[in-house]
Amino acid sequence: MKLVPLALLCWLLLPGVASAQRTVTAPVDVGIGPAAFFFFGPVFDDQPIHTGLKLNVEAVLDKEWLRKNQALIPRKYRSQALKSGEIRFSPAVLALIPDSLIISPKYRNTGMYGATWKPLGIGLPLSSSPVRFSVDAGLLLTYAYIYSDLDTLGTTHFLRPGLQLGADLEFQLSKSFLISIGWDSALYVPQRLNTFSETKPLRESIFHVGQAYLMLHFRFPYTTRL
Repeated sequence: MKLVPLALLCWLLLPGVASAQRTVTAPVDVGIGPAAFFFFGPVFDDQPIHTGLKLNVEAVLDKEWLRKNQALIPRKYRSQALKSGEIRFSPAVLALIPDSLIISPKYRNTGMYGATWKPLGIGLPLSSSPVRFSVDAGLLLTYAYIYSDLDTLGTTHFLRPGLQLGADLEFQLSKSFLISIGWDSALYVPQRLNTFSETKPLRESIFHVGQAYLMLHFRFPYTTRL
C-alpha cells in the first residue's frame, strides 16, 4: 500500500480526525468460496487435502468514490489520492470474522475442524480491474482440532500464530459481482502433533500450511458516517 492511501485511511478511520461529520456511501465487498488446505508434514502424508471456506469482507474506495468524496481528503493528499486508484480496507472490528474456516471430515484416517483469523494484513495490487493481480502479507492466528485413527497422528489441538504470504487473481465480471482465485502460504511457530508446547522434531510438527481458494465476491452499497 502506498503512503498516500495509507495516510488517507488513517484520516478516514481515526475517530475525530475528519474535520466534518457527513453521511457517505461506499461499496462493501463480501467474498466467500471453497478452500483446500495442505497441512504439510505427517498430516499431509495421510490426507493431503482438507476442505473449508475462505471469507473476506472489506470496503472498496474506487476511483469514482474518491472523486465524488474528494472533499473528505486533506488537500495535501487529494491530488495524489485521486491518482492512486482503488483503496481497500477492513475496519478493525472485522478482524473478529475468521479469514477461513476448516471443515474437513476424515475420508481416510484424519479429519479436522478449525478457523484462522487475520488481525493484521496489507496488500499490494500489481494491476487494476477488470483483471486485478495482487500480493499480500499478514499476521495469523489459527486453531484446528485434528483427530486421526493413526497412532502417529492421534489428537492435536493446533493453536499457533503465524505469518501469511499470498497472491490473488481477481476477475471483475460486473460492478457488483467478481471472482477470484488465489494461494496463501502460512508459516507458523512449529507444533508437534499430539502435544501443545513441543516444537521438535520438525518432521513430526506442523509449521507450514498452504491454502488454495476460489471466491465469489458480491458488492453492495453501505452507508455510514465519517
